[in-house]
Amino acid sequence: MKLLKLLTVFGLGFSLVACGYATNDNSSVVSSGKEQKTVIEYWHVNAETQGGQTVNELVEEFNKQSDAVEVVAKFNPDMYKGLMQNLQAEAAAGNTPAVVQVGWSFLDYFSNNFEYVSPQEVIDKHFPEDKNFLKDHFLENVMSLAKNSEGEQVGIPYSLSNPVLYINRDLLKEAGVDENGPQTWEELKDFSQKVKEKTGKYGFYLQEPADNWATQAILESNGARMLTDGKASFASKEGIEAYKLWTEMVLEEEALHISWDQGIQSFIDGNVAMAYTTIAQRSNIQNNAKFNVAAIKSPAWEGKEVRLPAGGAMLAITAKEEEQQKAAWEFMKFLYSVESMAKWTEGTGYVPPRSDVAEAENGLKSYLEENEMMQAAIEQMDAVVPWTSFPGDSGLQAEQALLDVRDEILGGSISVEEGLKKTEAEINQLLE
Repeated sequence: MKLLKLLTVFGLGFSLVACGYATNDNSSVVSSGKEQKTVIEYWHVNAETQGGQTVNELVEEFNKQSDAVEVVAKFNPDMYKGLMQNLQAEAAAGNTPAVVQVGWSFLDYFSNNFEYVSPQEVIDKHFPEDKNFLKDHFLENVMSLAKNSEGEQVGIPYSLSNPVLYINRDLLKEAGVDENGPQTWEELKDFSQKVKEKTGKYGFYLQEPADNWATQAILESNGARMLTDGKASFASKEGIEAYKLWTEMVLEEEALHISWDQGIQSFIDGNVAMAYTTIAQRSNIQNNAKFNVAAIKSPAWEGKEVRLPAGGAMLAITAKEEEQQKAAWEFMKFLYSVESMAKWTEGTGYVPPRSDVAEAENGLKSYLEENEMMQAAIEQMDAVVPWTSFPGDSGLQAEQALLDVRDEILGGSISVEEGLKKTEAEINQLLE
């Protein structure tokens, strides 16, 4: 069990409105007929367009079949960074949810600054029948994604994704380029220029939520590294070169620099030819695009090896009291069943972390055979690397510094080289 370090409080707190007897967790006990249910909160980052509906369906299904536990789902905007801020505020007030989604880039920050209990510890103490659940159903390298820099198992991988390139084949064809999409980043820039010239529409959008996941993919695939030996190192020659390609497209008005929701919607509306974002947007794009849409593998840099940060999150138990911890595992075990994992993948596009879901008859076997847009993400899983997690207590500040300089660079107020070198120095000072 980690000790909670009190940090500066910012972000919004949450409170649970429910009948019953409150505890110092965001939970309570409510009556259900002759039984009493332990109520727990599940904090997630899944908006309606990225799995939110599936979260609600799974929570509702669990609540109907459980006589002992009632789960309340809480959506946190601003992705994983926003959830960390909200969790910080609640923890400082002495409250915590029971289960939280933790993005890979915040793994060390979470484990260094918040109180949690390893799922296996809860299993060993209260659920001996599940002793080998994790060992039997998860590959070792997948479970390792949820280990912090000290090698401790903090949580269980839940969402796995990597970035793919969604393409509007009709718009590419109209621009006179290969409708099957570009193979390299250099070719992508050329395609974007021709789309703008021939159609007046934008050629490209690279996702811009409150994190640097896609940025890591484009920089590290060119040979840069976000961190080297615990120090920020993205402002290398290769990092600057990669960032310049993206910046030039934005400043030359071949690519969009807008919010994530707006960028994805612009692609769905047919105003952007290519969108580089998570496979978890597959369901939203596939269900709403009215053109010939496809998802292809991430472009490579000429002659270089593709490196794609693992997107998504793990689930961690932050409940303090034993009853809430037991309730948390009962809910998590439900979420990690073959049937629930299959629903989660179908509803989002995330690659299932449990090893036997893809081939199970009650899992995804027939679904994957029929769904071509999932193939790109599955085929490039061998290129997946850990999403950079800045060490120490300054992880949020480091992440924010990269977001701030992104807006400066893409807004044209500072050069790529000056901006990246300045920010690299700032982050390394924070990490000292």
